[in-house]
Amino acid sequence: MKEAARAAKKILEVKVMENHAKHECADALSLEIAKDAKQAVEELIAEAGLKKGQLFVVGCSSSEMIGLRIGKYSSFEAARAAFFPIYETLKEHGIYLAAQCCEHLNRALVIEREAAEKFGYEIVSVCPQPKAGGSFATICYANMEDPVMVEHIRADAGIDIGGTLIGMHLKHVAVPVRLSINKIGQAPIICARTRPKYIGGERAVYVPYEEE
Repeated sequence: MKEAARAAKKILEVKVMENHAKHECADALSLEIAKDAKQAVEELIAEAGLKKGQLFVVGCSSSEMIGLRIGKYSSFEAARAAFFPIYETLKEHGIYLAAQCCEHLNRALVIEREAAEKFGYEIVSVCPQPKAGGSFATICYANMEDPVMVEHIRADAGIDIGGTLIGMHLKHVAVPVRLSINKIGQAPIICARTRPKYIGGERAVYVPYEEE
């Protein structure tokens, strides 16, 4: 299975590079997307107090980032512009990226094999494509070190870029986080951190007990 996954990844890498050669992503909007993506991730890491080894989910509509309708105008260029600053910033902090696919793959996720094994997630067989998974997930699969696909995760924080609905992959309890920016490119973003549930009844206390 690993050999098949590597072969599929190599095919994707070639397709992505061919597409990129035809459409250079150094235009103004792509530069704006890259700048916004890096800033959003850095701010959310700080606001959420994320630590090394935690999991960060991103749902990303490349169509929305270029100002068009979600699911209709998949863009490798926009996806690339967002992916590299997100991925590299998370790696600097030792945080794992999970890239959510579109509904055609039931919102499955691309993550590093190391993360899947660490958290005990079941690996499934599918290869994201622009029209079945989305450009962002496709770019992730082509550029991660050892990508695999999983169906479900419980992330510690995340960014929804363009209304992709990442809530199903966040830990309980999700808490909205407002950043200094509210868009990546032309796509509106919604960010969240998570916290442990408060449990118990009227006698419950939520700070450690200290003897007098």
